[in-house]
Amino acid sequence: MRTLRFLLEKEFRQVFRDPAILRMMFIMPVIQLILLPLAANYEVKHVKLTVVDHDRSPYTRRLVEKVRASGYFILTGYHNSFDKAQRQVELDEADIILEIPARFEQELVRENETTMFMAVNAINGAKANIGASYLQQMIRDYNQEIRLNWIQFPRFNAEPRIAITESNWFNVHMNYRQFMVPGILVILLTMVGAFLSALNIVKEKEIGTIEQINVTPIRKHHFILGKLIPFWIMGQIVLTLGLLIARVIYGIIPAGNIGLIYLFSSVYLLAVLGLGLLVSTVTHTQQQAMLLAFFLMMIFILLGGLYTSIESMPEWAQWIARFNPVSYFIDVIRMVVLKGSRLRDILPHLGIIALFALFLNAWAISAYRKRS
Repeated sequence: MRTLRFLLEKEFRQVFRDPAILRMMFIMPVIQLILLPLAANYEVKHVKLTVVDHDRSPYTRRLVEKVRASGYFILTGYHNSFDKAQRQVELDEADIILEIPARFEQELVRENETTMFMAVNAINGAKANIGASYLQQMIRDYNQEIRLNWIQFPRFNAEPRIAITESNWFNVHMNYRQFMVPGILVILLTMVGAFLSALNIVKEKEIGTIEQINVTPIRKHHFILGKLIPFWIMGQIVLTLGLLIARVIYGIIPAGNIGLIYLFSSVYLLAVLGLGLLVSTVTHTQQQAMLLAFFLMMIFILLGGLYTSIESMPEWAQWIARFNPVSYFIDVIRMVVLKGSRLRDILPHLGIIALFALFLNAWAISAYRKRS
């Protein structure tokens, strides 16, 4: 225990002696957690729309005005030629072309139906799909408004009607920040733990202090614990700062017991730090360690369920996500913050992360070789 205490004292002094590590550990996550949720927005707005109106009737003008008033579209052109509208798309001045045929109003009144044509710039597939869905929904609403104006319902409707009411559970106002901020906090915590722990042993290899430690009777598990515990403590501090920012700036208050988040993060940090230490034992320079850690972080982020639902991924990607510790913590922190889940709800995730922590740290200890 005395040996471990001396190692911990050495590590804390080494960390607080380096201002760059302190900035990376505390200032960088704070700035990112403030800025990223403001930029990472699921809503698609300011979709550039150009209209080709061959009818120029009151009905078409009402439709265009309804689309403009929604706040999701910017009308960048109003033409009577499809070629002009297509030219706007080629110049990246429009995302969607809505072509309204001639005799639109006449066919709608006489035949009770008509057609329109929509052309979507699909270079940005996500924006194209969501923008087209918005426009289709507005056209359906406009169609419903016209039908309600035409049809005079009797006092007692002979036709059966179904009324649907809806409510949003756990995120009543559908605020995307309530959904994104907890996930981004997990990513930042992972980056701090994995990167800094990965650079730790490699740095001692480069400056030569590792050779002095190798000739001492320090045991391997004491050495790994001495490297792991300081960053585990500082990781919990980063989590605390993140939760404070989420509450003060974004007004996010966990619906469940905040102690469950700390309980899970305690085990999760052991797994992430074990992975970082494992990376540092198999690399020889800080550049190698950073490149390998960056490669792993890209997989963690893209297959972690932060931006894309894991259930919507291909089956092979879902299997990879099962071995991604980030996906479990993102799921748990959203369960606790939004749903108010209890300990029994997160126990399966906690058990899997505990296995990750045991496996990765055991691997890190066995991979570390003392050389004279």
